[in-house]
Amino acid sequence: MDYGFCLPNFPAGATGEGIEAAAATSERLGWSTVWTTDHVLVERANARDYGRIFEAILTLTWVGARHPGLRLGTSVLVVPQRNAVVLAKELATLDALSGGRAIAGVGIGWNEAEFANIGAADRFHVRGAYLDETIRLWRHLWAGSGEPFDGRFHPLTDYAFEPLPRQGARLPVWVGGGSVAALRRAGSLGDGWHSSALGPDAYASRVPAVRAAAEAVGRPMPILSARVRVRFDEAEGSGYALRGSPEEMAGDVRAFAALGVEHLALSFGETEPEAVAAAADRFAREVAPLA
Repeated sequence: MDYGFCLPNFPAGATGEGIEAAAATSERLGWSTVWTTDHVLVERANARDYGRIFEAILTLTWVGARHPGLRLGTSVLVVPQRNAVVLAKELATLDALSGGRAIAGVGIGWNEAEFANIGAADRFHVRGAYLDETIRLWRHLWAGSGEPFDGRFHPLTDYAFEPLPRQGARLPVWVGGGSVAALRRAGSLGDGWHSSALGPDAYASRVPAVRAAAEAVGRPMPILSARVRVRFDEAEGSGYALRGSPEEMAGDVRAFAALGVEHLALSFGETEPEAVAAAADRFAREVAPLA
């Protein structure tokens, strides 16, 4: 299994030192990728989780400059909250300056209040259509095309777009979410499906929909990945996480691998630098060898 580290760019207690500890530990352990979480301006009800959060792409730019061996992914960008062309420029710049290490994890978001807070309330109820068009637009721009783009949200006729990503139009777009629409989007438009909060059983029930969507449009099966919480010394809790003994946790990793999952993005829930490093080291020492 290929592992990644969900950087502690949130919640309360998040610091640059904690983010650096996670990135340095990832590089030391040979994990391939670091991931940032994206929110901008949540309402007070969600402030405990997302009130303090370092911006997703800027954080990856900082980490990427300090750690040239790591791939840089978003898990996931709430695309409809943002201007798709500006995002295309930001991701292309990140990829160009990092030597082709970016992965654009994308989703539609769920927090209607946050959309309103950043002036995008009108997009909330069309956010799926906005994301579909955005993925097509990005590939159009990243391929270096100067042809018009006839989009519902982005009708472009006269424009110039540079620099191109180092990976060009092949810059990977991994689609997040577990809804029927998200699975269809992952198969028909994405290069990967990036789940969140799903255990192996729930994951298995959704893989056929991704495969069917890809086959329907003649595309290869996307890469399968999952973002999972890791909770040591916790027998049970709300929502899915890797829990229990090291063997039980490794059993879930093996179950994911049996489904064709190639990458697990691990979220340890720690922000203090020492605790961040210790949690990842414990996983690498106790769980990974059994998987």
